[in-house]
Amino acid sequence: MALIVRSSAIHAAGCYTTTRIGRGRRIAEYTGPRISKDEADEMYQDAPLTYLFGLGKGDVVIDGHCTAMFINHSCEPNCETEVVQGRVWIKAIKEIAAGTEITYDYHLYDGDDDEQICNCGAPKCKGTMFSVEEVKKRKKAKK
Repeated sequence: MALIVRSSAIHAAGCYTTTRIGRGRRIAEYTGPRISKDEADEMYQDAPLTYLFGLGKGDVVIDGHCTAMFINHSCEPNCETEVVQGRVWIKAIKEIAAGTEITYDYHLYDGDDDEQICNCGAPKCKGTMFSVEEVKKRKKAKK
């Protein structure tokens, strides 16, 4: 299987497959240095983009340096993440045709006051990259 990074209608660059991918197949591993959330917050305080993947309860993050960091969020994704023995894999949840952009739901749970607006364009787009739980928490906090 071959993955390529090119322009995406969702956000800047995206990750695409050049071959058909079967349901359940691991596509890519999310790799990079593991750092604390506090370190990441300090390192990327003024950065417009980050490629961080939170592990567990979010106290440790992977600072993405891999092809998987270009996989964009979608509210109707074709993949999901799977953590196996501390490694983060992107896995197909349906068959994916060659030439298709690879996506997964980020389920974000942190972001300060930033809205984390979603640009996936899916028919059932929820309008945010935040998890359902985070959206509920933020609505409750606004009351």
